[in-house]
Amino acid sequence: MSVNGEADEPGWEVDPDDEWGVAVLTTVGRQLKLRREAVGLRAGDFGVAVGYGEDLVYKVEGGKRIPRREYLEKADQVLRADGLIAAAWEDVKKVRYPKQVRDLAKLESRAVESLSYGSYSLHGLLQTEEYARALLGRRRPALTDDEVESAVAARMGRKAMLERDPAPELSFVQEEATLRRPVGGMMVLRRQLEHLLEVEQLRHVEIQVMPTSRGDHPGGGRMQVLKFDDGTAVGRADDLFGARPVTDPRQLRILELR
Repeated sequence: MSVNGEADEPGWEVDPDDEWGVAVLTTVGRQLKLRREAVGLRAGDFGVAVGYGEDLVYKVEGGKRIPRREYLEKADQVLRADGLIAAAWEDVKKVRYPKQVRDLAKLESRAVESLSYGSYSLHGLLQTEEYARALLGRRRPALTDDEVESAVAARMGRKAMLERDPAPELSFVQEEATLRRPVGGMMVLRRQLEHLLEVEQLRHVEIQVMPTSRGDHPGGGRMQVLKFDDGTAVGRADDLFGARPVTDPRQLRILELR
């Protein structure tokens, strides 16, 4: 625990292979250190002022940790930065998400149509926060608490696609089992199903269910096809093309047929 009783954890670890993320955090950390030294505060004293340990102050300043919004806002006040440090959150918040999730979110933000099929869990765009947290909390190998929260935040951030204007056409096909499996317990499932009923009322959203009684059908694992207004598209399936994103028209046609 920190001196103020808050969790002694200002943020998440950055992926060292994420070049853009590392660059953002290095810049923010350098600015924090320069401003701290300019006002004559030692790292330990600064840590006490913002409510975090000295070691983690060094990690943030060294670009090794992703600071939370509250950390930047407290630092802004302590260092009398007039909002400049707090404003860095607009860039930092994007770095919280893994690169592959950011890339997917960028594609979804451009899409005019999305076709999705889910076989063992609800599509991320349809999940409530508590459902997503319960689902991610059961992954193996187990994620750390920070990794779970980072993944949940990323998943909730992608849901902006539902509220875009102009709205993209969104079509989901879910296996019946995904609506019956009590992920997180029966109350979590109930609130999740209520959320689905609300989302399904949106004019640009269609949710269909593949009944368990249907028997054999072309669906496999997860599949998704995103279409863009320039006529291009990108798709992916768990059991096709090495699970890699594809843009070749012939491969996309296979996904659409399925």
